[in-house]
Amino acid sequence: MLLAFAALTGMLSPTLAAARALDVYLEGDPTGSAPAPVSGGLLLMGGGDHNLDAMRWFIAKAGHGHIVILRASQHGEASTEFYRDIGGVLSTETFVTHSRAASRDAHLLEALRKADGVYIAGGDQARYVRRWRGTAIAAALDAHVRAGKPLAGTSAGLAMLGEYLYGAMDGQSLTSAKGLADPYGNGTTIETDFLHLALLKGVITDSHFTQRDRLGRLFAFIAKAQASGPADAPPLIGLGIDEGVALAVEPDGTSRVYPSAPGTGVSVVDGSGIGRAATPGPLVAARVRVTVGGPGSVVHLPSGAIENPIAVRDYSAGGGTITPLP
Repeated sequence: MLLAFAALTGMLSPTLAAARALDVYLEGDPTGSAPAPVSGGLLLMGGGDHNLDAMRWFIAKAGHGHIVILRASQHGEASTEFYRDIGGVLSTETFVTHSRAASRDAHLLEALRKADGVYIAGGDQARYVRRWRGTAIAAALDAHVRAGKPLAGTSAGLAMLGEYLYGAMDGQSLTSAKGLADPYGNGTTIETDFLHLALLKGVITDSHFTQRDRLGRLFAFIAKAQASGPADAPPLIGLGIDEGVALAVEPDGTSRVYPSAPGTGVSVVDGSGIGRAATPGPLVAARVRVTVGGPGSVVHLPSGAIENPIAVRDYSAGGGTITPLP
């Protein structure tokens, strides 16, 4: 096993650095048991700065025990943030996978098996798809959730959690304008069969939502996913989470919105207003409902129903744009 710990990474030769499959960064003591009960839940995060109240919710769900952080790029800063800045955990261990071979690493798989909570960091979701789909890592994440343990994801990590996901497989980040102009084209790279989470069945997610004007591209995601799925499947929902916002999902699907700034929240796009036929050209839809949840709302997953929404809006799509309706 080619394993580079953080303290040794700078000492590796260029040849060895290129060959290694995995980097590991550890904070704290990974032995011992969680000091509090562990319970299930999902933390769906929209990227940007972490909402500390939501992170503490996740850590409490993990029984203040051991957190495993998964990434496919960058380094181990998240371990330090969890352990030293947020605190309240026994240990944090970040695994940065550099190739699909890392999915067979015994230490990584054992850490996932023992983890009290797992957090999938941001980055490039195409790397996650290529390196983890159909591997023991993906199977371990499914097993982790089935065992009643919490799972969190932010930005690209959030994208990996839904039944359908935007993979960015062409190396580009799709914009709303491009998605609406050609929703069924090669740029709308929709993937599936990654994780199999009951609370996100029929759900496709997006992050940095309002800040990067991504409502139109979420329409395009739903259109492409519905066109590629079974003809008799229920309509999908799109779940757009603003930057700095987190949606904390209890095991029964009831969810609370944690915003970091006024006016931010979670948008649910009803896919029933978007067709299933892959018609060439711009997306055409007569009326698509978008419901927005805020701090006083309760979001129910996987249905997408929202109690006490802060806004309900309808849009039409055509000519490569979306237009608010009265």
